[in-house]
Amino acid sequence: MKIRYILLLLTVASLLGSCAAPKVAYFTDLKPGMAEQVLNPLEIRVRPEDKISILVNSKDPLLMDLFNLPIISRQIGIRSEASNNQGMSGYTINKDGNIDFPVLGHIHVAGMTREEIALCIKEELISKNLVKDPVVTVEFMNLTVSVLGEVANPGRFNIDKDRLTLLDALSMAGDLTVYGKRENVLVQREENGKKTLYRVNLNSGYDLYASPVYYLQQNDIVYVEPNSVRARQSTVNGNNVRSTSFWLSLASLLTTITVLIVK
Repeated sequence: MKIRYILLLLTVASLLGSCAAPKVAYFTDLKPGMAEQVLNPLEIRVRPEDKISILVNSKDPLLMDLFNLPIISRQIGIRSEASNNQGMSGYTINKDGNIDFPVLGHIHVAGMTREEIALCIKEELISKNLVKDPVVTVEFMNLTVSVLGEVANPGRFNIDKDRLTLLDALSMAGDLTVYGKRENVLVQREENGKKTLYRVNLNSGYDLYASPVYYLQQNDIVYVEPNSVRARQSTVNGNNVRSTSFWLSLASLLTTITVLIVK
């Protein structure tokens, strides 16, 4: 009988060992010093329903008030508030891809980058002799990507630069947990009214850099699937190795086995 209990104890220990977190690594096919070119680097281009802020600076404060929305005008020069987009007025791009800008009227901006929008408005102001020395700054306001699944801090994150990579998004989410499938990260993107699903292997630098979703776009959804280790953690009672009830049950089992062996 004691041999059976010893075998049972060894079996439990083996199961616990199988739940140990696996070692993980990125870009295992790349070596130090190797250079891999990213194909088709994409910049964020605004779309209908996106919201942007546009700030016009000039030596003449009266002109600044004329071409800036009221709340933005009061925040000129306060970079910390402007960068957070808190309480700022902005322009929502309509279904036709236009914004209604003060004095200039309707301007088509859909499909443009921040730099292109700023240059377009600057040229309009100068060509119409409205402002001689305009400095135009464009910022994203409601552009986001979502990161879900086996990451440390899943959620929705603001896009604050023209080129946001998949690695940037995963970094903002605190990186993958050890239970995430690095060889099968999913990215959902809406293109031409249809949702397209892409798969990326983070273990391969070649696969990552050649992927059409290496550079993310607004409203992209990144999903990290759980690996088999995470799946094995579930029990018939719905408990896992991180739950208190699991460890209490295990402690009770080991205590019982120990008592039986001693007898």
